[in-house]
Amino acid sequence: MLRITDILTIPEGEIEINFIRASGAGGQNVNKVASAVHLRFNIDQSSLPDTCKERLLALSDQRITRDGTIIIKAQEHRTQEKNKAEALHRLYQMIRDAMVVPRNRRPTRPGKVARQKRMDIKRQRGDIKALRKRIP
Repeated sequence: MLRITDILTIPEGEIEINFIRASGAGGQNVNKVASAVHLRFNIDQSSLPDTCKERLLALSDQRITRDGTIIIKAQEHRTQEKNKAEALHRLYQMIRDAMVVPRNRRPTRPGKVARQKRMDIKRQRGDIKALRKRIP
């Protein structure tokens, strides 16, 4: 069971974990031990709230497939346990970030003092450049 918040948990049955052989360097151990973790989590069939599902599906993350499955591959560590914990932590972070409701941005315009200050700075730069010119 993966605990996201005090009231939101994901049952283990919704998370599919497969162990595969890790790629890259590692000597003979890489060929013998399946230490890398392939985690799959289907967003549509999960018990997450609908708003969280919508935010997850709206993310432009390459780990989310078109059919709404999150695929996480963890192979940084040498042991299955550490890689499994790493993959579950990444899933936890993705869901946790999707739970945060973004604040609506209120469009603002620069104030009168800010516009005046900008024009003064532009005038100063123009005066400095004018002083560089040749004197006729």
